[in-house]
Amino acid sequence: MTQPDTQLDEMEFENVQIDRHGPIAVLTVNRPRALNALNAETLGEISAAVDMIVEDAEIGALIITGGGDRAFVAGADIAEFKSLDGVYAGRELSLAGQDVMHQIATLPIPVIAAINGFALGGGLELALACDIRVASTHAKMGLPEVTLGLLPGFGGTQRLARLIGAGRALDMMLTARQVEAAEAFGMGLVNYVADDALSKSREVAEQILKNAPIALSLVKEAVRRGLDTTLEAGLEVEADLFGLLVATKDFGEGVDAFLNKRKADFQGE
Repeated sequence: MTQPDTQLDEMEFENVQIDRHGPIAVLTVNRPRALNALNAETLGEISAAVDMIVEDAEIGALIITGGGDRAFVAGADIAEFKSLDGVYAGRELSLAGQDVMHQIATLPIPVIAAINGFALGGGLELALACDIRVASTHAKMGLPEVTLGLLPGFGGTQRLARLIGAGRALDMMLTARQVEAAEAFGMGLVNYVADDALSKSREVAEQILKNAPIALSLVKEAVRRGLDTTLEAGLEVEADLFGLLVATKDFGEGVDAFLNKRKADFQGE
């Protein structure tokens, strides 16, 4: 593994830390005394950090994790809820959280959640906005908002149902129960379970980055756009993006490398 690069550390954050390991950026939500809860300031810092990362052409993958050894993100910061004074304030909070999750979900680079502990409420919603989820063996996940008289407001009702099906999603949300890593893996909520979620996430990222970067980006786009439409329309999207990839230099390089039994040298062109 390459040593961390400090290039992305030039901007100071209070609750977020960015480290770089070659082409892999690691964004750590770092409020361990609050179990990394998402207050408004932290959401804003995540958004700004993600903007920094995506603007760096050398970064090919992003891992999001939590600081400390207890939590990925244990939820939204409930203390801030006391200031909500009506329908408008509640809706605006939900939309603000959704905007950050959408920003992550639509990044052109692969995003992996290294779930190193509790991922509850907004924390699980953050993980659901990522492309791949890796859970530590001691991780626990849930959407317990109904215990506060709320529903998941940062995209959880929509992303969880799309990922694991309406029945399983409703079971988790209506009971407010937490699921452990093994059960989460069985229902398809997480892709991998490992003793060290961050180490496994780096391994997955390295495997991904062996492939053509434009193809990786358009695979994400095809799946995202296809989920929002009919199968017929989704197939049209797939064909369009396939055609765009045939026109790239990476396509020619990939075919030539395959035929000549050598490792491809993709340039993202």
